[in-house]
Amino acid sequence: MTDRKRIKRFLEHSGWVVAPVSVSFLAAGEYNENFLVTDSAGANSVFRVNHGSQLGLADQIEYEFRVLEAVHASGVTPEPYRFDPAPPGIDGGALLMEYLPGVPLDYTRDWPAAAGVFARIHTLPSGEARLVEQPEPVLDIARESLGLLTRFGDHPLREERKALLDYHAEVVRMGVDTAPLFSGESPCIVNTEVNSHNFLIDGANAYLVDWEKAVRSLRYQDLGHFMVPTTTLWRSECVYDEDEKLGFLGRYRELCGLDMEMDELREKTRILERTILLRGLSWCHMAYYEYTGSDRPLSSAYTFRKIRSYLGNIPWFLKSV
Repeated sequence: MTDRKRIKRFLEHSGWVVAPVSVSFLAAGEYNENFLVTDSAGANSVFRVNHGSQLGLADQIEYEFRVLEAVHASGVTPEPYRFDPAPPGIDGGALLMEYLPGVPLDYTRDWPAAAGVFARIHTLPSGEARLVEQPEPVLDIARESLGLLTRFGDHPLREERKALLDYHAEVVRMGVDTAPLFSGESPCIVNTEVNSHNFLIDGANAYLVDWEKAVRSLRYQDLGHFMVPTTTLWRSECVYDEDEKLGFLGRYRELCGLDMEMDELREKTRILERTILLRGLSWCHMAYYEYTGSDRPLSSAYTFRKIRSYLGNIPWFLKSV
């Protein structure tokens, strides 16, 4: 974990925060650490330290800063303040942003709030945003997944990789066959990592706070990611049934004012559910190798248990959507 004293020293010397009083650990993901900073006036902000890029970017922290600038007008994301790709004394890029209150999303209770967050983000103008483009999300995600599955040639879980490579071929065929269905779609900014702990629920307010892997693509990436079991089971025991999925999509459609029949919205989202299932399981396969090595900068016993659980239940997941 990054030394909090070094963070405080950097903030004092950089002038990013006037008279920082305390720096405390807030939360960590697989590639980032987040710290709560409180200044002498009692105001809070979040200091984020980056340790890697899922998008393969050399300028990951600057990219995330640009994304936050692009989505801030939605009113449901944190405002970015400053960034430094190589802050002195800190191992990783740094980003200072607005602190937003709240607790993680509850899938059974807060799905209407999530639909509202997506509606506000997906209706933002995205033409000026300088983001990674994924115009063909099924094939783009399949390509990313193949990279994850083949990253380590000496991976010990060969049967699991064989099952996922077979599923990858199925997803590629699906991407080619369904490409005309998505032809002419207007792209938007999508988060692509919409698990429950990336949402903050604060009474009537809801926010989405982790934007490291955002791209410019089609709305169905976020909608499918939100509903797929690899997402909902990560931090809960929830698996949405078909009626619940239709309820969520209907609420989203209403809030967006989307001129699309429900059958079409459901079918396009289902295609991305199946695609995102591949990506989630492929990441677990790749991460298993990293977790059983010794050079991973951030690790979590909880995450490793989930990785093993998911890889032990590949046939169930592949039949779940």
